[in-house]
Amino acid sequence: MTAAQTEARRHAQRNRNTLFVEDAEILQVHPFAGEQFIQRIRAPRCAANAKPGTFVHVTCADALPMRRPLSIMRTGDDWIEVLFKNVGDGLRALSRKRAGDVISVLGPIGMPFNPDPARPRCLLIGGGVGIPPMVFLADRLRHDARYRPFAILGSELPFPFELTASAIDVPGIADGTNSTMPLLESWGIPARLTSLAGFPGCHDGFVTDLADRWLRTLSPGELAEVKIFTCGPTPMLKAVAALAERHGVACEVSLEEFMACAVGGCAGCTVPILTKTGKAMKRVCVDGPVFDARSVDW
Repeated sequence: MTAAQTEARRHAQRNRNTLFVEDAEILQVHPFAGEQFIQRIRAPRCAANAKPGTFVHVTCADALPMRRPLSIMRTGDDWIEVLFKNVGDGLRALSRKRAGDVISVLGPIGMPFNPDPARPRCLLIGGGVGIPPMVFLADRLRHDARYRPFAILGSELPFPFELTASAIDVPGIADGTNSTMPLLESWGIPARLTSLAGFPGCHDGFVTDLADRWLRTLSPGELAEVKIFTCGPTPMLKAVAALAERHGVACEVSLEEFMACAVGGCAGCTVPILTKTGKAMKRVCVDGPVFDARSVDW
């Protein structure tokens, strides 16, 4: 058996008994501007095993055999929530589903984010449909007193929630940049929003601009306690990785890639990753989607 085959077997065993296929009932559908939708789906086994950064592969219509990958945004006792934009035939079909409809859900899939107690200052950076994993991670971190999360969320479409003015002060952030996500505010987690679309209370610029401002307010000792977690479009992830390198802070990125099987069989979602033995092609679906930013061959 080759080293590659041994590695593939190890990964297959790691994922064994952790993936579930469920006939899942859609419980709620919430449409938002910009043809965005949040669906709450009853999938108890997935909900019980999901971790921030993992995702599901869902059927969208009987006539479309290929599933679509969606990040998990929240979980409850027996449900998960997903956010998606109405792009492509599959997601357009999914957006037409209503409460009571049943879809097939495969998940949870992938390697999750890895908070480090030695780096309790968690900077969560989400862009567009990369926002859901940040919400999920924030939800988990708020229950652990060791961590101090701060979220920066960006979108050029209207945000899939009502903007509200934050009552939580963030050092280094201008008073005029005070719009936040109500859910995070209710959890006591500071968050700020960025956009080039001129939304009220949002920073007029990129997520990396605001993140850079905040990082510059920290002392060397405080910077040593920072770890960045991010998900969004690849150009944004590359910019966040560069920002982390510039400030000398740890960073994990959740990569986005087209997927067919999403369980590691087709190897259609491979990306070049730098390993101890050189460059290797890793599958975003099961080797990721979360990778150390320094390991990605941008």
